[in-house]
Amino acid sequence: MSPLAGIELDAWRAQSHTFAFRGHAIRYWLGGERDAQPLLLIHGFPTASWDWHRLWAPLTERYRVITCDMLGFGYSAKPRGHAYSLLEQADLQQALLGHLGERRALHVLAHDYGDSVAQELIARHREQRLHLASCVFLNGGLFPETHHPVRVQKLLLGPLGPLIGRLFSRRSLARSFARIFGPQTQPSDAELDALWQLIAHDNGPAVMHRLIRYMPERRQQRERWVTAMQATDVPMRVIDGAVDPISGAHMVARYRELIADADTVLLEGIGHYPQLEAPAEVLEHYLRFRAAMGSPA
Repeated sequence: MSPLAGIELDAWRAQSHTFAFRGHAIRYWLGGERDAQPLLLIHGFPTASWDWHRLWAPLTERYRVITCDMLGFGYSAKPRGHAYSLLEQADLQQALLGHLGERRALHVLAHDYGDSVAQELIARHREQRLHLASCVFLNGGLFPETHHPVRVQKLLLGPLGPLIGRLFSRRSLARSFARIFGPQTQPSDAELDALWQLIAHDNGPAVMHRLIRYMPERRQQRERWVTAMQATDVPMRVIDGAVDPISGAHMVARYRELIADADTVLLEGIGHYPQLEAPAEVLEHYLRFRAAMGSPA
């Protein structure tokens, strides 16, 4: 399958907008026709919404696409001493929708850390606090019992976390990503440079030990989130890189155990970042999911 052309990081940044969330500047991106169905993209840890750059053009041809760098990530504010929370990041997504005046039923495509934010949105849908139309998850820790964090994540969560964060470098990123990308779909030096630039912006490594608190928060919210997923009327699909050591085929097996009539797609040979490693395949499986719902594809 032919690769999808991406967007250079500088061009991506130039397309951004800014709004204020609880006194913090948040960068967001908006594309597609105003009357097209809204699609919210939610990125992962430790990167940012540029993760979606290879899917941006084909998705904006079909949908009204919305995404932001969450608080503590990318080009958004990275306040020191802040108690970062997945629940607050869900508040941020709703605040962005409010800022845009978007009140229609919302489609969601999420990855990694963003999967947890999406799970919270599904729980809020069940509580009638917003209206979701669908949710698709890429590789992420949907269930704490199947989440296998890499070494640096474990260290960030420990007592030396602040020091580990300050020592985190492009070399650290390259070493970690070499393990979690597929063997034949490793990131290029240019991609690693861009991803590192997003992490390093505004001294991002200084807050990594605070952002990593999402791991225990996932455990705290597990029952609420899994119950919501089991009870929801929201159509869901998992598109998952099978060889991801963090949340690959083993996570999908657990998903199939817990979710009735589970809709899952395994991408053989693909690792933790399928939207970067196999964007054309992700797009194909996403559009098939939407077409089955009767959505434009």
